[in-house]
Amino acid sequence: MADTDGLKVAKNYQIEVPFANQTPFYVKGANNLDWGMKKHLSNIFDPKSGRTVMFAFDHGYFMGSTAGLERLDLVVPKLMPAIDVLMGTRGAIRSCIPADCKKAIALRVSSGSSMLNEDLSHEIIAVDIEDSIRMNADCIAVQTFIGADGQLSSIDNLSQCINAGLRYSIPVLGVVAVGKDMERTDRFFKLATRIVAEMGANIIKTYYCENFEEIVAACPVPIVVAGGKKLPEREALTLAYNSISKGASGLDMGRNIFQSEHSLEMAYSIRKIVHEGFTDKEAWEFYQDSIN
Repeated sequence: MADTDGLKVAKNYQIEVPFANQTPFYVKGANNLDWGMKKHLSNIFDPKSGRTVMFAFDHGYFMGSTAGLERLDLVVPKLMPAIDVLMGTRGAIRSCIPADCKKAIALRVSSGSSMLNEDLSHEIIAVDIEDSIRMNADCIAVQTFIGADGQLSSIDNLSQCINAGLRYSIPVLGVVAVGKDMERTDRFFKLATRIVAEMGANIIKTYYCENFEEIVAACPVPIVVAGGKKLPEREALTLAYNSISKGASGLDMGRNIFQSEHSLEMAYSIRKIVHEGFTDKEAWEFYQDSIN
């Protein structure tokens, strides 16, 4: 066991200094990966902005039919022009997404209890690497519970996926889960994102919080911010702008897009922030102009 006595609290994040190992390949932390990994990552992250707009519609794997996603076959294809990456389950993608879709695929491979069970922290790997390859996944997404009862098993799930991904050059997206009893603080997210990155995940999905720029600086791979619960559109755009301005490499908005009354316009507004450098005020004006 490592000796933790006398460890000092980290504070020197040097947030003004760019990540060092990021040339010639532009995706953070991926410079030393093989060609296949880089190819998949270049499908996810735009080569000009270096960022990505993901659309999460994997809620049904534990929530069943979700408000706004009752008809995946109608909702998701409509939104595809405004997004870069589809994040869903194999069942939803196979049944509802046209096979000629040109978008990158983030395939949810972990699964567990339904929303009827209060403890969602004990997941399993439900999709093997062979089917991920058949799905032409650009990354495989694994839920990781740090500090929860299911921490050990979720780290085991993550490790299995990373090992398999390395064998077949498929990146892993480590999804930092936050249970009802877990703190949503910079202290927690610094711990969780760093653990998941050091295990070998190539992308981290987590939440925005105070001192987010320090979390980004301390994490050696790209961080994509989850949208979380449905917010009023203007607040969601502010969340998007704050995340990108503090160093996030992308946004994975689900409910803040598909539960919006004007979902496609909302998706395009988020895209303006991620890829074109719009402020939240500019994106809000664009959104209003789009719906009027």
